[in-house]
Amino acid sequence: MTRVSQEATVDPRELHPRISPPEQTQPEPGLDAQLQPTADIGVESYVGSGRLHGKKALITGGDSGIGAAVAIAYAREGADIALAYLPAEQEDAERVIKAIEETGRQAVPLPGDFLDPNYCRLLVDDAVKTLGGLDILVNNASRQVWNEGLASISDESFDRTMKVNLYGTFYVTKQALKYMKPGASIIFSSSVQAYSPSDTLLDYAMTKAAMNNLSKGLATELTPKGIRVNAVAPGPVWTPLQPSHGQPQEKITSFGQHSGLGRAGQPVEMAGPYVFLASDEASFVSGETLGATGGDPTP
Repeated sequence: MTRVSQEATVDPRELHPRISPPEQTQPEPGLDAQLQPTADIGVESYVGSGRLHGKKALITGGDSGIGAAVAIAYAREGADIALAYLPAEQEDAERVIKAIEETGRQAVPLPGDFLDPNYCRLLVDDAVKTLGGLDILVNNASRQVWNEGLASISDESFDRTMKVNLYGTFYVTKQALKYMKPGASIIFSSSVQAYSPSDTLLDYAMTKAAMNNLSKGLATELTPKGIRVNAVAPGPVWTPLQPSHGQPQEKITSFGQHSGLGRAGQPVEMAGPYVFLASDEASFVSGETLGATGGDPTP
């Protein structure tokens, strides 16, 4: 669970501050360490209760943002963690690894590039070899770059987004199936963009809709085999994706303020849905997409 006020009831509009970030740009893929204001990934705020005790998880894009929050939460719930991330994100990854190891759980760093199919397959093999198995796969790694409409998306940029978000996820998931047994769980990071795409994020939104669809189709295949497959659809969450060309500058300064709660989400607020779907508490849940959008309805 997330540590909140001692009061019995907490207004979700006020649980985290309503941010108005300054205009800022980072090189892609961006770092939590340079984000203004700092995002809450749960280092100081997430308290576990053993809900994933003894499980072994591979989290892609686990160095920052939602992936980092999920990694820290899983470790504090008792899981050992393998993290996949870009070498350029090492600074962020080290912070997450430290937080995991402080819980007494194992942290396995697996840097590499999702544009490389061999890396995608080998990271699964390395995670299984080091952790001694694989119970949870979180497909979270994604590329998000804004463009002024379809005509502005270059062929190269479109290709990179498809290969990172879809090809990489496909390779990792396919390889993971060689090791996953009944009781295992696969979770995809979809997005509210899958249902309500922004005109500046058309290619990214396509991939999130595809991940959502894949999670449901794969659930149809794997649920009868005892492997659950689900997705989480976050809304606007303050992560390094946003200033590293993930949003136009004019949207940075009011990021998330259009949500039903009137504010952006923090990565730690996404940890709960991912913990639930990975835990035995969700033993009868498969083929589901759990929306965490701050009040924006999803189908």
